[in-house]
Amino acid sequence: MLLMAVFPTETLNSSLRGLSIWWQVLFPALFPFFVISELLLGFGIVHFFGKLLDPLMRPLFRLPGIGGFVVTMGYISGYPVGARLTAQLWEQRLVNRAEGERLVAFTTTSDPIFLIGAVSVGFFQNVALAPVLAAAHYGGGLLIGFLMRFHDRHAPATSTNKRSEVSGTLRIRRPSRVAEALKAMHEARLLDGRELGALLQDSVQSALRLMIVVGGLVVFFSVVMEMLTHAGVVEVLSEALRFLFGVIGMPVTLADAGIFGLFEVTLGARAAGTAGTGLMHQAAIAAWVLSWGGLSVHAQVASLLSRTDLRYRPFILSRLLHSFIAFALVYVLWGWLGP
Repeated sequence: MLLMAVFPTETLNSSLRGLSIWWQVLFPALFPFFVISELLLGFGIVHFFGKLLDPLMRPLFRLPGIGGFVVTMGYISGYPVGARLTAQLWEQRLVNRAEGERLVAFTTTSDPIFLIGAVSVGFFQNVALAPVLAAAHYGGGLLIGFLMRFHDRHAPATSTNKRSEVSGTLRIRRPSRVAEALKAMHEARLLDGRELGALLQDSVQSALRLMIVVGGLVVFFSVVMEMLTHAGVVEVLSEALRFLFGVIGMPVTLADAGIFGLFEVTLGARAAGTAGTGLMHQAAIAAWVLSWGGLSVHAQVASLLSRTDLRYRPFILSRLLHSFIAFALVYVLWGWLGP
């Protein structure tokens, strides 16, 4: 508050900048996905895909098949959609705490449009960088998903109702997987019970409430970042990171991108793209920023998890691990996928 009083013009400009990012980028990108996800849950389509994907999700990630829908939507639409859908599944008791924590850990990723359009083309002005960034970011996310299967390993799996295939001495023919999926979708739709008009209205209202929370957090962190910059805190953190980069042989000018990315994805990715220290090192830092997500995204996810019993600690640990795995994968994959 003191810094805001000392720098009122900068406070206003940073607020407007955060509001512009929310209105011009995040709102049109996320709002349709939030509405559609609510509709898909109401229509039971999520349950349909859950039944189909159950044989794949359980052995790989120790998750019910319904988690496959969250993985798909999370990777397509970006953060924080994965956390939003996971919270909805938890509210409907379709996943338990351990499964929800596993799911949020590896479905909080950047969307391909931002990774390709904004980062590769906009910030780096090199579309050929997209394959290595995507492989490092999404490949690291799937690896985190596999590692998270060992998280809370003693927790029971979400039970699924299964009819016995044997009745007396007669073997009952088991219906096909598609038939079971259609039945699950029909039962979920009946259980929801809302008419199309009511379902659409509820979906829009719920999505708007969430978008207001997202927008508020983006504006807040935009102001915080500006105030920390004027207070010299960012420069102190950058100096410490420059020293560390010098020790490990990284270009020291990338330290600013690391500090900006610690707080906000867009600022960090932009700083990495304009650092001019060698494309491979810049791409590695960009992959780190995209996979860490920034404290702004962390705050959005934490606000969504606050209504559940899902813990934040597994999420932040998975973000840290994902960021360093993606960072290393850029160097590993550069010879095959690099421009």
